[in-house]
Amino acid sequence: MSLRTILSLDVGTQSARALVFDADGNLLAKAQEVFATTYESPHPGWAEQDPEVYWRAITNCCQQLWRDAAVSARDIAAVTLTTQRSTVVCVDAEGQVLRPAIVWLDQRRAERPPDLGLAWRSAFRLAGAHTLISQVQREAEANWLAEQQPETWRRTARFLLLSGWLSWRLCGAYVDSAGAQVGYLPFDYRRLAWAGPRDFKWRALAVRREQLPELVAPSQTLGRLTPVAADSLGLASGLPLIAAAADKACEVLGSGAVEADVAQLSFGTTATINTTQPRYLEVQRLVPAYPAAQPQAWNTEIQIYRGFWMVSWFRREFAMHEERLARERGVAVETLFDELIRAVPPGSMGLTLQPYWSPGVRIPGPEAKGAIIGFGDVHTRAHLYRAILEGLVYGLRGGCEQIERKLRHPIRLLRVAGGGSQSDVAMQITADVFKRPAERPSIYETSGLGAAINAAVGLGWHADHASAVQAMTRVGRRFEPEPAAAKIYDELYREVYSRMYGRLQPLYRSIRRITGYPA
Repeated sequence: MSLRTILSLDVGTQSARALVFDADGNLLAKAQEVFATTYESPHPGWAEQDPEVYWRAITNCCQQLWRDAAVSARDIAAVTLTTQRSTVVCVDAEGQVLRPAIVWLDQRRAERPPDLGLAWRSAFRLAGAHTLISQVQREAEANWLAEQQPETWRRTARFLLLSGWLSWRLCGAYVDSAGAQVGYLPFDYRRLAWAGPRDFKWRALAVRREQLPELVAPSQTLGRLTPVAADSLGLASGLPLIAAAADKACEVLGSGAVEADVAQLSFGTTATINTTQPRYLEVQRLVPAYPAAQPQAWNTEIQIYRGFWMVSWFRREFAMHEERLARERGVAVETLFDELIRAVPPGSMGLTLQPYWSPGVRIPGPEAKGAIIGFGDVHTRAHLYRAILEGLVYGLRGGCEQIERKLRHPIRLLRVAGGGSQSDVAMQITADVFKRPAERPSIYETSGLGAAINAAVGLGWHADHASAVQAMTRVGRRFEPEPAAAKIYDELYREVYSRMYGRLQPLYRSIRRITGYPA
């Protein structure tokens, strides 16, 4: 078979992958490199990474693919790319990186953001959006750079998301997918283009239009591999680089969640619930819908920022026994967690967790903190672990209800992907808490598959995204709600969990005022 496979590059927070798919969505080969460190933190709250770490990882993965000889580099028809969102890179006029990339987990804040001017300030106060806009300005990396590292910012000829920087390394042009533009940038989410010249974002953010890349729609060609990039990846020079989207959007597409009444749950570092809609729709006022991985579509995303990071936290703090046992058995420690909690009944005997381990924008707000209530002498770390899973799914159900209210129709089905979806217990909890079926895709690499779907459409292998999804995605296992468990969860969700934030919010504000945390 000649030129009938796609190389999908997937650069996440913890690792990079090189994946080869065929036109039917079959994963033919995979290579992965785990980053030695997710990020460096030279100061408290900072999260930075040398961008070359990401480039070396994808080149190493590609070279591993061809060494393993499961597939041939000669059969690759196109390359596509999906990356973590909101990680930014500064380069100078010669294309040299000026400082480490600021990773999306970074917590630094600007103290003196740009002045919006009296007219805009007054308009936002009248609209009740002053606090939200101020928070966005403070969190914008460009504003911090302009304020704290003005010489670096003066030399920044290009301000790029990681996807844009890697695209430049691949095809030699400053170009990026419109589907990857999630971050504190002057992007018009409704139009899926850079903001118009009179948009307030140009005043709110210290970014100039000439610093930004050109944008193309998903499935369009970004450029062609340069000889240098092709040599690094072990590929033929001139292969097309086809636009995909950010990793979450590609995960939604690769899970096959393209119908308006199907929700996609991502059990990753950030836990999210998304639907794909053919029109722009803000579920939370002034919080934008993000670009979907197909043209002229949007994802109505609600997220829990620390999400399944909490599983890693539990593992680090409470799972020494499982760590030892996993080493003895030669298995991943997470595979033992299902054994740990199978004996714990649904509802964790009343132990209820609110997963706001990081502050948010609206619900939760910037004062939010996590909470666990209902402790008794019967509770063990197994109850705590199950309560973590249940709390995360409660939070996602709350997001689902927000989306349903906005859509004015119910969600009938869940598609669940991400690392946490590999747990059968987590999948059953999801079906029970939501009271509707939860399906796991047949392959784990849904982000990479979503990117490959875009490439397959761009190559003309499938007529459109709908037919590509039908041909390339498949369901693995389906979990149906168990009535007895669903009844317990429904009562706990409505009578306990859904009331926690409102009752505790005044206490969170007091904690923040007294301790200064979160800042």
